[in-house]
Amino acid sequence: MEKKEKMFQYTYSAAQQEEIKKIREKYIPREENKLEQLRRLDRAAGKKGTAFSLTAGIAGCLLFGLGMACTTVWASSLFLPGIIIGLAGLAYIISAYPLYSHITKKEREKLAPEIIRLTEELMK
Repeated sequence: MEKKEKMFQYTYSAAQQEEIKKIREKYIPREENKLEQLRRLDRAAGKKGTAFSLTAGIAGCLLFGLGMACTTVWASSLFLPGIIIGLAGLAYIISAYPLYSHITKKEREKLAPEIIRLTEELMK
């Protein structure tokens, strides 16, 4: 009599399993852990200051460029206003970094209690 063996055959693909995990993670609601929350708060402290300082810097560059154009292209009629406009643009450019520092400092002061609380919980 012939003995038949039952065999189980399985093909494992690590790449395929990893791809399945990645797709699955997209659809599972994710809970934010304390470290991720701490990172998010730290990033948020500088975003507002960055936005305002970039706006001031770009506006200053545009005003500075307009002042230069007034003094070089239309020098006969707009030389003095061009110098004034250029100096105003220069003032905006110079104020960009102090504006960033001031706003970021205020945001950090506002977020400090929450960040300190999270760091104390994480260090336990």
